[in-house]
Amino acid sequence: MRVLLIGSGGREHALAWKIAASPLLTKLYASPGNPGIGREAELVKLDIADHSAVAAFCQEQKIDLVVVGPEGPLVAGIADDLRAWGIRVFGPSKAAARLEGSKGFTKDLCAKYDIPTAAYGRFGDLASAKAYVEKMGAPIVIKADGLAAGKGVTVAMTLEEALAALDACFDGSFGAAGAEVVVEEFLTGEEASFFCLCDGTTALPFGTAQDHKRVGEGDTGPNTGGMGAYSPAPVMTPEMVERTMREIIEPTMRGMAELGAPFAGVLFAGLMITDKGPKLIEYNTRFGDPECQVLMMRLKDDLLVLLNAAVDGQLAHSSARWRDEAALTVVMAARGYPGTPEKGSVIRGLDEAAADGAQIFHAGTAINGGALVANGGRVLNVTATGATVGEAQSQAYAALDRIDWPQGFCRRDIGWQAVARGKVGAS
Repeated sequence: MRVLLIGSGGREHALAWKIAASPLLTKLYASPGNPGIGREAELVKLDIADHSAVAAFCQEQKIDLVVVGPEGPLVAGIADDLRAWGIRVFGPSKAAARLEGSKGFTKDLCAKYDIPTAAYGRFGDLASAKAYVEKMGAPIVIKADGLAAGKGVTVAMTLEEALAALDACFDGSFGAAGAEVVVEEFLTGEEASFFCLCDGTTALPFGTAQDHKRVGEGDTGPNTGGMGAYSPAPVMTPEMVERTMREIIEPTMRGMAELGAPFAGVLFAGLMITDKGPKLIEYNTRFGDPECQVLMMRLKDDLLVLLNAAVDGQLAHSSARWRDEAALTVVMAARGYPGTPEKGSVIRGLDEAAADGAQIFHAGTAINGGALVANGGRVLNVTATGATVGEAQSQAYAALDRIDWPQGFCRRDIGWQAVARGKVGAS
């Protein structure tokens, strides 16, 4: 098969690494890619926003499958436009990608189909939103409705913080994404990430993980795109997986089909496991980043076979097998992240870091004058496996400590909840 992978982050490097291992693969292209992805694929310069140009490349190169990594192109309708050219695409339609593109759409879907989630209000003006927040009190959650690169959510512990978050949304801090807001009740419990491969009819459970959104150790500081993750998530017991499928995933699949937007691609449910069971925090319509990195480390099966089954509507006849080991990834970020990161600093020592079996996935790197340099906020994903989350944690930090990059930083407590439990259950 000839495959085009779209994207340039750590998630896409992990996908490229896994796709490149498939015996089905003849040729892998990636656009725009990064230096790490360039080790697995031929990088091509395409304007991803120009869907006709992408389609023309696919026809010229006889591409058999396009795999779309990030959410932006999906919400913009790239899957629909490529399919109109007769090109096979792994990723949801524009209508189905609303599950991520509009938090308000997802909340309304939950209300219509009795999917457990936090109580909420939707607002298109500042005054109404502030009145609601003042009535409900804190703690409370403020979300920009649209795509905000993982930074449009504020878990406000005080009324002042909530009102400031509303000001930021309506002042344009998140662009068009903040033109409407969703205000939610604060949920208490343990967060987990749950993934399914979907073909429009069938949803195949595809692993669990936990990520760490806050920039600081002890889960402190502002939210980021994710500072690390591990898999499996111990809180997602077989019983909790079954409840999540029955109470959340299956009604979502039915609801989207009834709305004329059957969901095909990756459905990523961000969950809060409360004392009453799983509740949906939000949906994403692509693999998580950095959760994808740990899932790819644990997946036994050929990813390309599974992606083809999803595209061809054959997931009812498929299964996904997982290694018993846990996997853990630590994000190395550039100084200044999640604000304005410092770019251009030289990174050394990656081969030494990977010497004992760790995988170093590139997220925000570039080549400058022959040297590998930081070129983003989240720059590297140092990923390792072990018999337990604690062992995977030790392996990942041992690899990370061999990297020579003084301008980078990381959290030193990724996986702390699972390590504190002292055990991990496969799921």
